Amino acid sequence: MHKALAAEFLGTFALVFIGAGAVVMDTASGGELGLVGVALAHALVLSVMVTAALPVSGGHLNPAVTFALWIARKISGRGAVFYVLAQLSAALLAAFSVKWLLPAAAGTTTAYGLPRVSAELNFAQAVVLEAIFTIFLVSAVFGTAVSPSAPKVGGFGIGLVLLFDILVGGPLTGAAMNPARAFGPAVAAGDWHAQAIYWVGPLLGAAVAALLWAALLLAKEEE
Repeated sequence: MHKALAAEFLGTFALVFIGAGAVVMDTASGGELGLVGVALAHALVLSVMVTAALPVSGGHLNPAVTFALWIARKISGRGAVFYVLAQLSAALLAAFSVKWLLPAAAGTTTAYGLPRVSAELNFAQAVVLEAIFTIFLVSAVFGTAVSPSAPKVGGFGIGLVLLFDILVGGPLTGAAMNPARAFGPAVAAGDWHAQAIYWVGPLLGAAVAALLWAALLLAKEEE
């Protein structure tokens, strides 16, 4: 278990540090990265770190993914709790590392990479969007990592979901799809605005995707 938790910690740290760091550095550089650059940073780091962690921990790196796999009985309740604690701890360290190491003015402006909800959305709309984005992410997990008959593409199929989700959802909700990605920067910035959206939406989407795959899309021998 300790090896799996270490892999979850390392992978989640990388995701939050690079993802939040890309948001901070985009502001620090006057927008040179842009939405595409921020999306690519998230997609690439998740792809690489899921691939690295996959044989050790399953490469969850996300409480919503762990929740989905618990629903599908791919991880025990005890194991899921320890995974989530490792992920949240890593997110905290990553966010405070962004706060300590990256440009202070840009960090303050972006709340250290905290996802933001557009003023054009209400709570329900933001929750549904995060849920939809997370359904795509968790479906990629089941289809490319959980299923024994999945194509051997490592974590790259999973990481690519962040690319297209952020391109669409970045300006709307930040397309976090991951409570840890929002939690770490929220603590570092002391900004809890809309934090519930980044828990309710991803967990709801994860549950829908898990039930869909467990009930319909996984072959009986794969369940």
